[in-house]
Amino acid sequence: EVQPGEVVSVIGSNGAGKSTLLKTISGMLRCRKGSSSLNGSDISHAPSSRIVEQGISHVPEGRQIFPTMTVLENLEMGAQFPRTKQVQHATMEQVFGYFPRLKERLDQKAGTLSGGEQQMLAMGRGLMSLPSLMMLDEPSLGLAPVLVSTIFEIITKINRRGTAILLIEQNVFNSLKISDRGYVLENGRIKLSGAGSELLENPHIRKTYLGL
Repeated sequence: EVQPGEVVSVIGSNGAGKSTLLKTISGMLRCRKGSSSLNGSDISHAPSSRIVEQGISHVPEGRQIFPTMTVLENLEMGAQFPRTKQVQHATMEQVFGYFPRLKERLDQKAGTLSGGEQQMLAMGRGLMSLPSLMMLDEPSLGLAPVLVSTIFEIITKINRRGTAILLIEQNVFNSLKISDRGYVLENGRIKLSGAGSELLENPHIRKTYLGL
């Protein structure tokens, strides 16, 4: 569960089901049991395009940008619905506020960007759909430490402007530090949940995921 304006982290080891959870919410996979809903409406069988249109964006692991398209074209792909196209230019300026480097590389092929710039582009493209909930899968994966800090700062800024965040992140300390709440997923099941600050102090979390 993610309430409006919250940051919620899902942590767990590799293979626990974290990415599968996000893919199921975004309609890339279908529930075998249970359901997912947005604002009280069942979206379990809705097409991915409808789910994005209703306010959920998914920034997948590995960025999955369009490498042969320019930065501008990638961003435009994120605003494919009438309500987003109408304000596309204003939204893009907001994206440049978070990621000024993208504005400098608008005509550059996305595949030629650095890893950090590609992650910025993937997040920027996700923001172009004006999400009420943004799901981020391993946004700091493979980035230099200085860029990791930058990405977490930007996630916090995005949230402070009203976008709820559902975060999967290998950097458990940083993710729980900025989270209102968190879930621990083990073998596809929720084993622990609570406030981010509480989970940081939990002995099981500290031993298993923080190495303390």
